[in-house]
Amino acid sequence: MEKLLEITNLKTSFFTHFGEVQAVRETTFSMDKGEVLGIVGESGSGKSVTALSIMRLVESPGKIVSGKIIFDGKDITGMTEKEMTEIRGQDIAMIFQDPMTSLNPVYTIRNQMVEVIRRHTDMSRKQALAKAEDMLRLVEIPEPKKRINSYPHEFSGGMKQRAMIATALSCDPKLLIADEPTTALDVTIQAQIIALMKNLKEKLSMSIIIITHDLGVIAEICSRIIVMYGGKIMEEGTSDEIFYEPQNPYTVGLHKSVPRMDSGDRKRLVPIAGSPPDLLSPPGGCPFSPRCPHTMEICLKEHPPKFNLSATHSSACWLLHPESPAVEGYRKGVQRNEG
Repeated sequence: MEKLLEITNLKTSFFTHFGEVQAVRETTFSMDKGEVLGIVGESGSGKSVTALSIMRLVESPGKIVSGKIIFDGKDITGMTEKEMTEIRGQDIAMIFQDPMTSLNPVYTIRNQMVEVIRRHTDMSRKQALAKAEDMLRLVEIPEPKKRINSYPHEFSGGMKQRAMIATALSCDPKLLIADEPTTALDVTIQAQIIALMKNLKEKLSMSIIIITHDLGVIAEICSRIIVMYGGKIMEEGTSDEIFYEPQNPYTVGLHKSVPRMDSGDRKRLVPIAGSPPDLLSPPGGCPFSPRCPHTMEICLKEHPPKFNLSATHSSACWLLHPESPAVEGYRKGVQRNEG
């Protein structure tokens, strides 16, 4: 498959008066054209900052410190703001976390969608309006000709999210980034949005990155999953590998803290003890070591390299080292050469 996005050693920090908050630390991953990639992790793991770095929307005091972001063969880390303005919305579109606040309350949906379409295409106002109505129809908003003239406050939360998705898709982007697309929505509406995203994936064959803390969301739609913690990638693999054969204690902890509907036995959920690391002074070793039930001395001193478990599955954990003690459920891997 042809690569659409390649991120190498990305480091993004926020320089506050308390010090440098290392939100994303030497993150490396890639995705193919047409792929649906999930990025999962608890709050503060670096998921959203990674997405904002791709969009080059990290605001001061934040800054991309180092690394490369290659999108469709072009290094966008060195682009000017004017060049990025041409890419945002047209080639890369993003659905932000909160649909309630992402739409301008004083403009109609029509004004906001038509403005985006005309900014990135050479369509006339009439053509842009027709395109906007088509996009609302695509995301299953009823009576698009009528509802396009509504203000955001006249839409429910689910309708706002659909309008955001329609706006993001209106310029036919190559990559769609959905940051917590089901946040603040009730369970029924969440299911509708997930079904909509699956439908759009099939219809449009675009590349999608879905960022979430909800494993259930990515299980429905993603073909490959990245697990982040403390600004670093802890594990990556196909959906089946991450869900049925997790090889990182943090991934295992995420699974144990989520209720399973397919389990016949009634079991108590097992929360992950402790708190996420302070990224002002992150641990010198594995970021999960203070909370991990299998912590060894080396975990506190050195960050583990990535170990390959298959052609598609890798995990950063010392338990996978050939010389580490055997722990039930964990296999030995081959250390990946990042160079």
